[in-house]
Amino acid sequence: MTSNSGGYTSGWAPETAAPVDPTDANDNYHPVFKAFLAGSFSGTFSTILFQPLDLVKTRLQNPGQNVAAAVNGRIQPGMLNIFSTIVRQDHIVGLWKGMVPSIARCVPGVGLYFSSLHWLKAQLGKTRNQDLGALEAVTLGVVARSMSGVVLIPITVIKTRYESGVYKYNSLFGAMKAIYKIEGIRGLTCGLGPTLARDAPFSGLYLMFYTQTKQSVPKEWLQSPAVASPIHFACGVIAGVAASLATNPADVLKTKMQLYPDKFPNTFTAAIYVHQTYGIRGYFKGAVPRMLRRTLMAAMAWTVFEEITRSMGLK
Repeated sequence: MTSNSGGYTSGWAPETAAPVDPTDANDNYHPVFKAFLAGSFSGTFSTILFQPLDLVKTRLQNPGQNVAAAVNGRIQPGMLNIFSTIVRQDHIVGLWKGMVPSIARCVPGVGLYFSSLHWLKAQLGKTRNQDLGALEAVTLGVVARSMSGVVLIPITVIKTRYESGVYKYNSLFGAMKAIYKIEGIRGLTCGLGPTLARDAPFSGLYLMFYTQTKQSVPKEWLQSPAVASPIHFACGVIAGVAASLATNPADVLKTKMQLYPDKFPNTFTAAIYVHQTYGIRGYFKGAVPRMLRRTLMAAMAWTVFEEITRSMGLK
């Protein structure tokens, strides 16, 4: 939606700009560059708005560092407990902890996703009036998100550590320098596998669910200015919920590996720990705030992106 949505971030913006002839004399900039700018702007808006949900999701997946109630000898934090703890300790502004790395990751990440997806659609020869098939949507979403995910993995690591409350970094550059000094390149790329296993399928599934849901809606409804935006938003919400639930286990493993790289050097050890400690339910820790954030972020990022691309002449 983003990413991505997430949204994505995360897997965001399912109905991206249709291919435009780059030789058009009326275009001052290449359409891929326009898609990048539009995606970056939409990513900025949605990232700032929904950062508190991402912070709470990270804290839920790392319960040992947060105030919680003990149930059957295990720590069981809840969303409201974590929200109130953060506000009590750091005031309202504490809910936006990790905002700098989030912006540094999501803004260019959404831009790269949109521009990559735009370019890939052009390579397939898809015009603005042609719909993507289910397999095409999954493939393009996975490839586009993988490209941006690999480029931005160091920022993803820093963002996760900022939000966890475990690490006390003073700046984005200081965090990157400290991680590289102690852990080397491996530290800056830890959790890449689970990150791609979370984001790439999310983007692919999101794009598939969105396009298929949209195609089931009568065409005349989508052509009506009064109902088109609500329908697009609703399609985005449906796609976001389904894709978020399907990829939450990978998000849990990614968080564990990036917070404790010495304890969890690979995906298998993280998966064994989560299963032995929490059971199957452990793979869905933080699912509610993540689902809310990625779903709403995807829908909103797409709405903003759609309006910008239309004003730029990409639609």
